[in-house]
Amino acid sequence: MAITAGGSLNSVVAPQQQTLASNYIDFTSSATAGWAQQYLPDLMEKEAEVFGNRTISGFLSQVGAEEAMTSDQVVWSEQGRLHLSYKGHIVHVTATANTSGTPAGGQIEVDFTIDDVALATSSVDHGIRVNDILLCATATGTGRLIATAVTNDQIDVMPYDAGDNDGELQHVTGFASTGSNDDKSLTILVVGSEYSKGTNGRTTANEPGFKSYTNKPIIMKDMYHVSGSDASAIGWVEVSGEEGQNGYLWYLKAEGDTRARFTDYLEMAMIEAEKTVANSVIGFADKQIRGAADAGADGAGTEGLFAAIESRGNLTSGVTGVNAATDLAEFDAILAEFDNQGAIEENMMFVNRATALAIDDMLASMNSYGAGGTSYGVFDNDEDMALNLGFSGFRRGSYDFYKSDFRYLNDKATRGEINRIAGSAAIRGVIIPAGVSSVYDQALGKNMKRPFLHVRYRASQTDNRKMKTWVTGSVGATTSALDAMQIHMLSERCLVTQGANNFMLMN
Repeated sequence: MAITAGGSLNSVVAPQQQTLASNYIDFTSSATAGWAQQYLPDLMEKEAEVFGNRTISGFLSQVGAEEAMTSDQVVWSEQGRLHLSYKGHIVHVTATANTSGTPAGGQIEVDFTIDDVALATSSVDHGIRVNDILLCATATGTGRLIATAVTNDQIDVMPYDAGDNDGELQHVTGFASTGSNDDKSLTILVVGSEYSKGTNGRTTANEPGFKSYTNKPIIMKDMYHVSGSDASAIGWVEVSGEEGQNGYLWYLKAEGDTRARFTDYLEMAMIEAEKTVANSVIGFADKQIRGAADAGADGAGTEGLFAAIESRGNLTSGVTGVNAATDLAEFDAILAEFDNQGAIEENMMFVNRATALAIDDMLASMNSYGAGGTSYGVFDNDEDMALNLGFSGFRRGSYDFYKSDFRYLNDKATRGEINRIAGSAAIRGVIIPAGVSSVYDQALGKNMKRPFLHVRYRASQTDNRKMKTWVTGSVGATTSALDAMQIHMLSERCLVTQGANNFMLMN
């Protein structure tokens, strides 16, 4: 069944840029013919809220925290994996051609980390050491080797399985195959070490691996303007807004809407923003980011949530609602990927309407015995409760998920319509790990426990730029000769997406 919006649905005017002196409710349209300014009409006194609560703020407050910062950028370091696992290949050599010159099983070469990060060929960028026991696998099987010599990215190895007398790795049980083993793909895992009696200990040590990330805050501004005359005008329509303001003064409504919209901008920018690239036009002083005297300033952008997950996290196109059984298999694939990462047990899901219903249908299908029989096990055997299939929390495998509708992805005036046009590039939701992660804060010089997702805002003892508001003009407290009230708003902030490998973007 197709759903078509009414032809006059969008007849309610959207916010628009104005430089007019009048900024109050105008009843002088053709419908009122001017007399409404003189005579009290039979008028509905309450402004109709046809779009409900129109704000989308609150997402970040549910999943993270806010912390002050005092510099132009925030730098944090994330720990690497604890265990040593790599991707490489078998070097096809004879027993007498090894780097060490001693008879051995052959030679392997380390190319990448297990996460496909390239390693240098001219230095020891890996953690494999002499006497390490290596569990290695190819497409044809597995074998256990011991490292006998390490030269940069090349490692001489001996097999525990003697194989053929020529000692080459292609004859080791599990590696056997027809033809040459030149450049044969190999996965390598260090599982321990072995030494003879009475031998010396290690001669090299492994340092913990980490990677540093940075983000810079951006400055966002807005303002509201009302003339002194209009600020004192009384209307006949009672107005109210998301910020709790109400009364018969239109400027209370307009200022509150400006403030609410700016609050949403603070959240939307943290979700959608991205850093500029080297050749971006906003990265030059004479381009789009304007400063004093319109001279311009360097624009660096900031890394928002979606950009962080796209570059450092996980992506899935599964769980579309086409088939409940298929959706379940695709959801289990998401769990398998989480197993490959940090395996954070508690996760929050913020999804659009279609994806939320798909998950509900998927879970509901798991609770049925099929035709003629129904189970209410996941509802504590409560038949009445089972009628509510709007699942908000559920457990699958060893993971707990808490699902919530993400208004930002549903509302036509925010990302809802963007997603409709974007097609396969649309963003349907995000899965965010709950709790905190330990990272090294380079500004403080110590490890800190912080939420996986949190906002950093610029602040010091001199100035707090989390959300600044100030009034200029002659209305109220006089600060200038301008016969108007100007309410200025400013915030300087950025988002820290910590441990993005534990996040999932649903597109």
